Amino acid sequence: MDYVIEQKKGFAAAFTKKAVPFWLGGAVVAAVVYLLLQSDSRSLKVDAETLTISNVTRNEFNDYVRISGQVVPQTTIQLSPLEGGVVERIVAEEGTRLKAGDPILVLSNENLDMQILNSEAELAEKENMLRNTVISMEQQKLSNRQSEIELGIEVKRNKRHYEQQKALFDEKLIAREEFTKAEEDYFLSVEKYELVRERLKQDSAFRSIEVERLQESLENMQKNMQIIRRRKENLVIKAPIDGELGLLDAVLGQSIQAGVKIGQINSVGTYKIEAQIDEHYIDRVTLGLSATFDRQGEVFNATVRKVYPEVRSGKFQADFRIDGTQPANIRSGQTYYLNLQLGQSEEAVIIPRGSFYQSTGGKWIFVVSPSGDKAVKREIRIGRQNPKYYEVLDGLEPGEKVITSSYESYGDCEVLVF
Repeated sequence: MDYVIEQKKGFAAAFTKKAVPFWLGGAVVAAVVYLLLQSDSRSLKVDAETLTISNVTRNEFNDYVRISGQVVPQTTIQLSPLEGGVVERIVAEEGTRLKAGDPILVLSNENLDMQILNSEAELAEKENMLRNTVISMEQQKLSNRQSEIELGIEVKRNKRHYEQQKALFDEKLIAREEFTKAEEDYFLSVEKYELVRERLKQDSAFRSIEVERLQESLENMQKNMQIIRRRKENLVIKAPIDGELGLLDAVLGQSIQAGVKIGQINSVGTYKIEAQIDEHYIDRVTLGLSATFDRQGEVFNATVRKVYPEVRSGKFQADFRIDGTQPANIRSGQTYYLNLQLGQSEEAVIIPRGSFYQSTGGKWIFVVSPSGDKAVKREIRIGRQNPKYYEVLDGLEPGEKVITSSYESYGDCEVLVF
């Protein structure tokens, strides 16, 4: 029995077996269009004439960094008054060449003048006291000496009288009482004489000690007086060394405290170079590293003499000593550009420095294809760098070409089509 098959029409006809090939063809076309659109979104057409294309080479890599430094005096001495006072006179101005001992400033200090007057009065009083003491001791010495002489004569007289009375007593011409009295008078005078002599010895020793103490006290007073007078000399501020007055912060009538910095003296003839170096190199810059700089067509040598550990605003400071002959007409404040040698030269794969590094950080680069019609993004690894070249550790081979100009307008493109 035959059935009549109704033909599907409208939306239902799209889901018949006959429509399947059309669906598959449409899917393929859509996929191709999507891939083409996706490819176009990851590529960018650029003008090759606006690019900087550099060669990848294997050559000697000179490991150095170029830095700028400022010339400063090798020795700088701060000027600070030892005594405070009021500026009475300015003898030298900034920039003046001075010899050691040349006056710079003259100060006045009334309090110090009063101290000097009081010390002089005290010294005079001590001198008078010593003088009076010595005179008194000499008078006492003369008095004791006179007593010694008188007692000595008395001893002789009593001895003579004693001997006469003894002779008469032995012949029984006088009474025992008269003899005994003469004997007692004689021995008493002898004891008095010995006592005076002992007192003279003690007075002489005491007098020597007392005079020595007074003289020592007087000498101390004189030394103190000399120190105070030297303080007066300190009111004249003088140059400590031969050099140039580089700074002077003082005006007439200004009151300056002791120890306050008012200026500095810069040595003339010997200089060093202070340089600020990027903190990236702080572990590689050490004492003794050599550097060179060019001045008026002549090359000069320098050596790192001091490295400061502090990092400020992404930089640290290093001081360089100029070896051998210094540049002619060298002046404090001049700027020199130094090539600081960080290591030995070695053969390496290198590419010229370029603006691409600011966008990639050295992690990738566009490599020109062998056909030369496009450049493809490729990951690389960069090691050391100097002012001219980057050292490539991985990702590039000698003979290849790369784009080293700026990548700022390329966005996330993977391919550059020329």
